[in-house]
Amino acid sequence: MAKLYLIPTPVGNLEDITLRALRILKEVDLILAEDTRTSAKLLKHYDITTPLLSHHKFNEHQQVERIAERIQKGENIALISDAGTPGISDPGFLLTRTCIQHRIDTECLPGATAFVPALVNSGFPCDRFCFEGFLPQKKGRQKKMNSLQEETRTMIFYESPFRIAKTLEQMSSILGPNRYACVAREISKVFEEFKRGTLKELATFYANNPVKGELVLLVAGKDYNPEEGETIIEIDNSESE
Repeated sequence: MAKLYLIPTPVGNLEDITLRALRILKEVDLILAEDTRTSAKLLKHYDITTPLLSHHKFNEHQQVERIAERIQKGENIALISDAGTPGISDPGFLLTRTCIQHRIDTECLPGATAFVPALVNSGFPCDRFCFEGFLPQKKGRQKKMNSLQEETRTMIFYESPFRIAKTLEQMSSILGPNRYACVAREISKVFEEFKRGTLKELATFYANNPVKGELVLLVAGKDYNPEEGETIIEIDNSESE
């Protein structure tokens, strides 16, 4: 029976993809890609010639029923995003839900996602956490931060390098300047780095040292006490990128 495959792709190093994922990408009838130009580089690297179709947040509502119909007629289709696992701050949920509603089999492969290595390597507790994805850019941004003031779990956010300094400053004001945080940049890439410190220290650092690349922001829960763990707080405000 044909099905929809949700396949994680590397967030950085092209070797961060499973053998099973590569096999399925070669075997399916069609690959849905967030950006066909980006995905074409990965597929070319692994000599995968399966046809590509663009599937992103601007056209997914118009496509999902047609895609479901194609699977029902016997086509195996894979969904990939530019990087990481489909559905995690990327298109995927709508198509998956549509397929489930039509009683179409869906299968998600385990694999790369940026926030897991960022969380594990942050030094903050990772037995319980909440993933918040991208904060609202304008309307509702402060309200969302206010709602997290009492959160005791480690919080995970995706953020643009162009907004990171402002976000840290806002969080410092709302959550407290001494709340510990960690900024993970360029996970699994050549210039991967982690900056750890208080929200205020990190806000000052990034205000003076603009950066590029993909960022994951981790903020410690309200009751976090670094004395009870092994986190090493490290921030060098004299360093420039």
